[in-house]
Amino acid sequence: MEYRIEKDTLGEMKVPADKYWGAQTQRSKENFKIGTERMPLQVIRAFAQLKKAAATVNHELGKLTGTKKKGIIDACDEVINGVFDDHFPLVVWQTGSGTQSNMNINEVLARRANELLTTDETIHPNDDINMSQSSNDTFPTAMHIAAYQEIQNLLIPAIKQLKETFGQKEQDFMEIIKIGRTHLQDATPLTLGQEISGWRAMLEKSEYMIKESSKHLLNLAIGGTAVGTGINADPSFGDKVAKELHAQTGFEFKSSDNKFHALTSHDEIVYVHGALKALAADLMKIANDVRWLASGPRSGIGEIRIPANEPGSSIMPGKVNPTQSEALTMVAAQVFGNDTTIGFAASQGNFELNVFKPVIIYNFLQSVRLLADGMVSFNHNCAKGIEPNQEVITKNVHQSLMLVTALNPHIGYEKAAEIAKLAFKEGSTLKEAAIKTGYVTEKQYDEWIDPRKMVNV
Repeated sequence: MEYRIEKDTLGEMKVPADKYWGAQTQRSKENFKIGTERMPLQVIRAFAQLKKAAATVNHELGKLTGTKKKGIIDACDEVINGVFDDHFPLVVWQTGSGTQSNMNINEVLARRANELLTTDETIHPNDDINMSQSSNDTFPTAMHIAAYQEIQNLLIPAIKQLKETFGQKEQDFMEIIKIGRTHLQDATPLTLGQEISGWRAMLEKSEYMIKESSKHLLNLAIGGTAVGTGINADPSFGDKVAKELHAQTGFEFKSSDNKFHALTSHDEIVYVHGALKALAADLMKIANDVRWLASGPRSGIGEIRIPANEPGSSIMPGKVNPTQSEALTMVAAQVFGNDTTIGFAASQGNFELNVFKPVIIYNFLQSVRLLADGMVSFNHNCAKGIEPNQEVITKNVHQSLMLVTALNPHIGYEKAAEIAKLAFKEGSTLKEAAIKTGYVTEKQYDEWIDPRKMVNV
């Protein structure tokens, strides 16, 4: 491999000749050989959007020449478009402020911008790319930009797709009466459409909570620089950069009212991830319901059929498993774990800076990606293919002892309970037991025990 020599304030470093990063990136790469989890590219792209906005504003403030501005912006656009993805090698497990990733983007942009310059000017990673900024305000700003964009562009569309599928199934199956279950025991009837409406409503509620909470991510730390005072930055810099980001992205970013809060607290991310955890909890429930209802096919509940996507066993021929439910529940488990990590890390904002930023955003973005991908996969490979097993559904309804609940208004709770216990003890039908007790006639039973009247459709 060929190398070139780069310098920083600590001296010279050998850097691979074909890479655009500089000495500080190389030092981090060599000093933090920890794990394989790299800084998410969503953060890198968010950084490029931020540096692009900063260059525009610094030029507007008379601090950056037009030529340098153009070089930086053109380099930023290339990074945003993924041209230099291989030039951001740093792992999550680095300095807790994300300083080395900030310098990674500064170095790559400076080198590329210098290639693009048509004058004798030289662009410096600190003096030009990082002008009016600090890692302490740029990294949390990039965190919020990346988090908000991933929610809007990736997660919300995935929720809507699954919600629409359940909405259609809800309508299609609204007339199919099935037995309800509480405490894993038989309960009164409802329709399959009503049951699925609960799933659809969960997604609607989660979508609303995520949208509402994520508005707090529009607050950006930019303008606070090192400790929140805004040293080395024009007082208007933060507001102008936020306005420029709004113009770039279409999202209404704004500079935080209190930069001291913005640098040391990540309560906004904790709050939003709480809504993500709520979505994960609902998806866990939905996936479990689906695999229970599809269990069998002959020795389980078997009230619905789901697509057979792959062979389910290496030894049992013909076995098909609810693999999409299993994948989605594992996603939910990971999100629960991420929430614990984020909550603890966010509690460590000592004095003017939280230094757990990389692990916070890594876990947050992983949750968003897993939830979105998990829902898309579940929707395409499972939910769309859910069909009722009418024969089993009808059999279970008429076998259930809980239909006796409809007799309560006519003969009272205690007599109805006596009928149910008798049917269970003797293994008879509910109708046979009811008539045997003498509390109801056959005609009364047929009139009062009508599952359709019990579901309020």
